[in-house]
Amino acid sequence: MDTLIRKGETSEVEFKSARGGIPASLWESYSAFANTDGGIIVLGVQEKNKEYVLDGLSQEQAMCYLKNFWDCAHNKGKVSACLLRENDVKVEEIEGSYVLICEIPRASYDLRPVYLTSNPFGHTYRRNHDGDYLCTDAEVRRMFADAEHDRHPQDGRILVGYNFERDIDMETLRQYRQTFASLQPAHPWVGLSDMDFLKKIGAYAMEYETGKEGFTLAGILMFGKYDSIVNNSGAPTYFVDYREKLGTDDPNVRWTNRIYPDGMWEANLYQFYIRVYNRLVQSLPRPFMMKDGIRQEETPAHDAVREALINCIIHQDVDAMGNIVVERTEGALVFRNPGMMLVSRQQYFEGGRSICRNPILQKMFMRLGRAEKAGSGVDKIVNGWQYLGWPTPTIAEETRPDYVVLTMRVGDVGQEKPTRKADKKNRQDECVKDFIQSDLSENPIEKTDKKNRQEKPTRKTDTQGLRMERILAFCAEPKSVSEILKFLELKDRENLMQHYLTPLLEKDVLAMTKPDAPTSRHQKYVRVRR
Repeated sequence: MDTLIRKGETSEVEFKSARGGIPASLWESYSAFANTDGGIIVLGVQEKNKEYVLDGLSQEQAMCYLKNFWDCAHNKGKVSACLLRENDVKVEEIEGSYVLICEIPRASYDLRPVYLTSNPFGHTYRRNHDGDYLCTDAEVRRMFADAEHDRHPQDGRILVGYNFERDIDMETLRQYRQTFASLQPAHPWVGLSDMDFLKKIGAYAMEYETGKEGFTLAGILMFGKYDSIVNNSGAPTYFVDYREKLGTDDPNVRWTNRIYPDGMWEANLYQFYIRVYNRLVQSLPRPFMMKDGIRQEETPAHDAVREALINCIIHQDVDAMGNIVVERTEGALVFRNPGMMLVSRQQYFEGGRSICRNPILQKMFMRLGRAEKAGSGVDKIVNGWQYLGWPTPTIAEETRPDYVVLTMRVGDVGQEKPTRKADKKNRQDECVKDFIQSDLSENPIEKTDKKNRQEKPTRKTDTQGLRMERILAFCAEPKSVSEILKFLELKDRENLMQHYLTPLLEKDVLAMTKPDAPTSRHQKYVRVRR
């Protein structure tokens, strides 16, 4: 207790004077802590001149307050839910003065909002670093929606007026079905028609009670065209955003790469997942691993990134203020999804319990072996980072607007001087730029070979640039890594990926033939036509 007083008030500790009795603000803090992440209320301590001093309560006063507290806590007209056990509230003596300590737990999602009186609107509080604040009606409604998500998940809402031909992106559906079939070729759903397949995975459904049927919100979010997703009948505030800032300290450069609904692609969730995952894993090392005599391209760290990205997607609150934001910098991968956590941070890291705000989207990714429903997804995230010896990921909640933020620090940052890394990237960019601007009127293979013969390279970067040109010329038709290595007369696959293929992929002049399965042994690379 002495330690708490010395540290003073925080977002998780509140001191209140009780010289005149139990203050009404105690119940505001009770509601705020219960609706946020829990905390401790200490009665019998007041602030004077930025110092916390004891009220000097007697034992008799403290015990009277204890009884009064329990009477009010069990009174539905005072507070909507009693969350405490007997040992959560106790009387302690400090230097001859008594205090009442109340440890308020975070309320489970099905008990929120915890509010005062019998009316939640105008009587519900939450906590932030500034103290307790009164929730808006919209925030209260979002908490009620979370409490009902088991029976009425938001992604199960049937959308009226949507149809297959106008609103489903066929390329996205084709990619999803192709991946599904490659993973489970004998599955009975492989041979179904597109509509029957969509019904099986929950993208199209019927309510037995009402007879209402149509595409679910999950189906349109996952496979829909962007204009259909943001229609007023769907998710009008939907937006997905990937931001990347690498290799530059220039304050005028906000992002070195960005993926968002810019009209150049159908910005549904599946396309966003494919594009962003391929960018994120480029920050991971690919060590040489063998299993049963077969080289393994992916590591536990790849599983961690995949799980973090999918968690960000399937746990988002589509109806809340804000949108999915994924950021990649030299030092971290950060995943932000709108909404409140349905479990506490302690429960989150303990795992073993799966509570998903969008269970249909979760199942859609599970069909591809891409999500966990057993509550072990967090274990994958933590273990994947521990595998690399990198810092344990952290989870935090932000308010107004509500966001859940997962931060995965990228280790080994700073071993190479930033200026050297930036110069290296700039040289790679120039190599690619030179090729894009070059004249391809003559045979590209002959052109690059001739340039190679005529210009004897004097620097490593010159050789790198020539090889990039040769790769792009050779990949006019899809080629595998083995074919590219043989063509360049190279042997080191890792060197090829790191110094040649990855920079070309990042500049969008080279593409994967299987972007949804970047480590497939059938993967090939092809030059992007412009």
